[in-house]
Amino acid sequence: MSSVRNWVIFCLVFVCGMISAQSKTVIISTNLGDIKIMIYDDTPKHRDSFIKLANQGHYDGTLFYRVVKNFVVQGGSSDSKNAPAGKHIGYGSSKLTIDSEFRKNRIHKKGAICAPRQPEDINHFKMSDISQFYIVHGKVYSNEELDILEKATNNPIKIKLKKEFYLPYKEELQKLKTENPKEFNRRLREIKEKIAFEYSLSDKLEFTPEQREIYTTKGGLPELDGDYTVFGEVVSGLSVLNKIAALETDKNSRPYTDVKLVVRVL
Repeated sequence: MSSVRNWVIFCLVFVCGMISAQSKTVIISTNLGDIKIMIYDDTPKHRDSFIKLANQGHYDGTLFYRVVKNFVVQGGSSDSKNAPAGKHIGYGSSKLTIDSEFRKNRIHKKGAICAPRQPEDINHFKMSDISQFYIVHGKVYSNEELDILEKATNNPIKIKLKKEFYLPYKEELQKLKTENPKEFNRRLREIKEKIAFEYSLSDKLEFTPEQREIYTTKGGLPELDGDYTVFGEVVSGLSVLNKIAALETDKNSRPYTDVKLVVRVL
């Protein structure tokens, strides 16, 4: 019995050690205060890469070099360390890119921590640059504004599907409409079902009731959903985020007052 008990104790100690070693909570300490962040489990590539770089001290001494009120505060880029006033910084690292991990339930709400990336014309797969990160400051939206965002994304998808599945047969259908109405209705229904099926599989934008509640109360940046990976969120320290977002900046959105940061994994 003693050996069994010792084995159980060993397993518990080992498991607890593994949990501790893979902690997904970090503190971003700045000269304006601390921000506590939870890193998501369902974006494992971003979680592991971010924690690895944090433990290596990669982000330490860097700046929140890009600050846009009602949009984002961005930091972590190595070239911001000891950067002289007025220098344009924030180029990141092409050697620290990882695959995107878009999740429908991970949205750009206020306080979301996300990975920036290069534009799609040189980054077709929307790979993340994990050498830096941004935190969403955002703004509060109305339901009408969210409706407009959905239409702006989804209408082009519908138009494309119509061009693909309906327009090539338009003349034929018009002829059937007068000559064989029954066949016309059958063919039209078949085309509509095909369009509906393809639309259901498309990368369309549809806010859930829960997401609408967040964006119309807490706020965020819904227009970025599905374009940049969200891999964590602020759990305390939103007041510090607000302080950083309120700083006066130069023409490159760099604060005149440097905000240095240190990232500690708990």
